[in-house]
Amino acid sequence: MKPKVAFFDFTGCEGCQLDVLNLTGEELLDLLGAIEIVNFREAISNRSDDYDIAFVEGSISREAEIPRLQKIRAQAKVLVALGACASIGGVNCLKNHLPMEQALKTVYGDAAKYYDTIPARPINAVVPVDFYVRGCPPQTVELVKVVKALLLGKKPDIPSYPVCTECKLAGNICIFELGKTCLGPVTRAGCNAICVSGGRKCWGCRGMVDEPNKNSEEEILKKHGLTPEQVMDKFNIYNTYVPEVKK
Repeated sequence: MKPKVAFFDFTGCEGCQLDVLNLTGEELLDLLGAIEIVNFREAISNRSDDYDIAFVEGSISREAEIPRLQKIRAQAKVLVALGACASIGGVNCLKNHLPMEQALKTVYGDAAKYYDTIPARPINAVVPVDFYVRGCPPQTVELVKVVKALLLGKKPDIPSYPVCTECKLAGNICIFELGKTCLGPVTRAGCNAICVSGGRKCWGCRGMVDEPNKNSEEEILKKHGLTPEQVMDKFNIYNTYVPEVKK
């Protein structure tokens, strides 16, 4: 029997799920031929709580989301964090630098009293996560790779080296050589350096590598007359989540 797959969304833009729908041609047909999608609000109207694999998009930013995520985790044999918000907290965690009442007031104004919020966090801060499909949005190629590995009972082969490696393979001019800052030296690869190849810089949306070489990053900064403070501010876009200390 085909594994039953479900997609769920929490606090986020739902762009990660929309990107799943961008799968085309043989990729999509092969995927649909190997799995049965039983819950996917963006794509189908039917709903089922009977599933084997759950893909979860978005961060957790309301108390009511916690028991819902826990219920999904209890049902799923495998839980996959889909995208930057689910994997590392993403841009939603920017509000964590403000008192929650102030964050609500800033967003909703006089209607703030009708809403509730808690500091945003990635889903692994609430439940165990088995695998990650990182990025903002995640790469469809990586999504397919993860699904195929799960179907074969294997661990997905996801890069743990920095984006700089992919930049060199792509023949890009180093952003630092252009007098700008970049998070490529400490950010997990897997995106084929898409932002830098497109004329921009790495924003760190895939999160840091497991063992970031911070000394190397500082050496690069010194070489180009930059300070750690100048680049650390860039991490606040996607990597601002700080785990709570349990007492």
